[in-house]
Amino acid sequence: MKSLKDTDSVILDLIQKETERQEHGIELIASENYVSKAVMEATGSVLTNKYSEGYVGRRYYGGNEVIDEVEQLAIDRCKALFGCEHANVQPLSGSPANAAVYFAVLKPGDKVLGLKLDHGGHLSHGHPVNFSGMLYDFVQYEVEEESGLIDMGKVREIALREKPKMILAGFSAYSRNLDWKAFKEIADEVGAISMADISHVAGLIAGKAIDSPVPFFDIVTTTTHKTLRGPRGAVIMCKNEFAKAIDRGLFPGMQGGPHDHVNAAKAVAFLEALQPEFQDYAKKVIVNAQVMAQELMNRGYKVVSNGTDNHLMVIDMTSKGVSGKEAEVALEEVGISTSRSTVPFDTRKPMDPSGLRIGTPAITTRGFTTEDCVELVDIMDKTIQARENKEALSEIRKEVVTLCKKHPLYL
Repeated sequence: MKSLKDTDSVILDLIQKETERQEHGIELIASENYVSKAVMEATGSVLTNKYSEGYVGRRYYGGNEVIDEVEQLAIDRCKALFGCEHANVQPLSGSPANAAVYFAVLKPGDKVLGLKLDHGGHLSHGHPVNFSGMLYDFVQYEVEEESGLIDMGKVREIALREKPKMILAGFSAYSRNLDWKAFKEIADEVGAISMADISHVAGLIAGKAIDSPVPFFDIVTTTTHKTLRGPRGAVIMCKNEFAKAIDRGLFPGMQGGPHDHVNAAKAVAFLEALQPEFQDYAKKVIVNAQVMAQELMNRGYKVVSNGTDNHLMVIDMTSKGVSGKEAEVALEEVGISTSRSTVPFDTRKPMDPSGLRIGTPAITTRGFTTEDCVELVDIMDKTIQARENKEALSEIRKEVVTLCKKHPLYL
């Protein structure tokens, strides 16, 4: 990075610090991952110089012949990867993608059925502090208190009672597979548009490790990072009958010019996910998560729903007499990144909740085996027990670095 060094050595130093942090720390945040060098190179390419409002063959700026090829390639690869009828690869991120869908097919005040945030949903699925909850009339389903699972019978009851314009299936902190067919059947029964947000599990779906909603649902959104292991961005997939509305909803409805350098990186990520080895990766993500969940439960930690079918889990840390925030801070001290999380029916405040959300996409990309995951749970458990002992935490930090050195990243 000679040019950056000459221009802004302060930023270069910070990038190097972050590289060191990633290299010698363990990433357990469920929504994070490590992209390939090819994805990073595409993101940092000359394509960042171009403005290209509009769509392939229909731009509002000249000089987009090459950009059209890049975007079309990303579209074609996305369609091949997920088997969708139509794909819009321009969304800048997950929430803007969801906003564009709402804008395209709903009117302010329309009723939508989505999963409650502290039961595993997402802010953009109707939380009152978010634009989705402010502009649309969201009613929400929950998980069962005892099992931590979604009861599709109750989802149907709510749908029949409320008659929503749209039913949204998706999550940011739910560790079980969704019954896509059941959601679609309920939507059809009440005449609702069916929408799935697969941002967290898109890579597992692309890797054929879990079922896909794409064959059934009207509209599917996803981010391109997380388990999909691409750049920060999103895509919207839909049936052909919704294509025109979705495209107009995104541009000119919600966005101006797309980020062409990111779209190129999406195309690279889709190509990587189309390779047979990506299917091996997706399966290993789930196996590693299941090993960690079981090892945690063996040590007396309460895992919501008593396990996982995907890449993540939410641990109720009150089972060990600490809050999610306390656990997050202690683990950060030894170089393990996690995210505090509410648990279903949580009695604590959102900024200091009862739970801790962890996931295995990043460590699996790094090459962690099931044996490494068992060791990692041991380290986490020791950290929680020694959370107020700075000297002990310092020694545990060395164990984390040693484990990281077994699976180097970028250095």
